[in-house]
Amino acid sequence: MMEELAKIPWAVIAPLIIVQIILMIVALFDLRKIHATNGPKILWVFIIIFVNLLGPIAYFIVGRKQS
Repeated sequence: MMEELAKIPWAVIAPLIIVQIILMIVALFDLRKIHATNGPKILWVFIIIFVNLLGPIAYFIVGRKQS
């Protein structure tokens, strides 16, 4: 098990994980602050949390309602 973990290229994966976490946090704060979205807010919460890197990006592109 430890040998398999040592083979993972953490130098490549770690920045992606950090970017994903930052995007998720920013999207969730924005979702909490904004009053209207395209679709129900609870659906966007699940998309932001469970659709890894693409969920927060989809929220910023499609989810925010432009007034």
